[in-house]
Amino acid sequence: MTPEFIKEENAYRLYNEDNEMIAEITYQPQGEYVVADHTFVDPSLRGQGMAGKLLDHLVSEMEQAGKQIKAQCPYVVKKFAEQPEKYGAIDYDNHE
Repeated sequence: MTPEFIKEENAYRLYNEDNEMIAEITYQPQGEYVVADHTFVDPSLRGQGMAGKLLDHLVSEMEQAGKQIKAQCPYVVKKFAEQPEKYGAIDYDNHE
C-alpha cells in the first residue's frame, strides 16, 4: 500500500489518524532545481522503508515538474550515492 503523502509548502508529509505528522521530506526551490534538505521519519515507522518512499515520491514529483534535485540531506545524499542506477539522472551536491 502506498502512503498518502500530503503536499504542503516545500514538503511532502504523512500524518497519522490523530493528524500528527509522522514523516516528511522537505526541499527548497532554487530555479530549475530543488534542494532536498531534510528527511524525518517517526521512530514508530523506522525500518519500514518510509524514508525511501518519501524520497521516491519527491523524485517522481520533481521529474513531472521537470526539475532536478540537489541532495543536501544526508539521507538523500547517501541514497543517491548508493543507488546510482536508480537516481543516476538526478544531480546531487554533497554538502557534508
